[in-house]
Amino acid sequence: MLIRKFQKEDIAQVAGVWLSTNISAHDFVPAQYWQSHFDTVKEQLLKSEIYVCEDGGDILGFVGMSSDYIAGLFVSGEAQSQGIGRRLLDFVKGRKEELRLNVYQKNKRAIHFYLREGFEIRREGLDENTGEKECEMIWCRK
Repeated sequence: MLIRKFQKEDIAQVAGVWLSTNISAHDFVPAQYWQSHFDTVKEQLLKSEIYVCEDGGDILGFVGMSSDYIAGLFVSGEAQSQGIGRRLLDFVKGRKEELRLNVYQKNKRAIHFYLREGFEIRREGLDENTGEKECEMIWCRK
């Protein structure tokens, strides 16, 4: 497995992981919401700081960054629970002094993952796009 910078040739696989993972991890948000944003997200991905985890040409997951903000950490369904999310997170931790992110409160699996990885809940808020409650989480290098 290799973690590397995103290349434009990765867009189909990365966008596919984004869509399928959002639909499965956020079953409390209608799938149509994610599908309706698919083309816009593909355009944004091409302009973003992204690192992919690749194995034999297959992209198993990726992390999208905006400065010290994790815009998203996604691992394909068949590759989950194999340490890929932790590897991607460790990769960006090695490059930043502090990391922030937002996660839906109903996404208990993600919250537990980030707490286990040293993040703390800073505050709670509301995602105005979906109407779902979310937590802002932060990690600082010690």
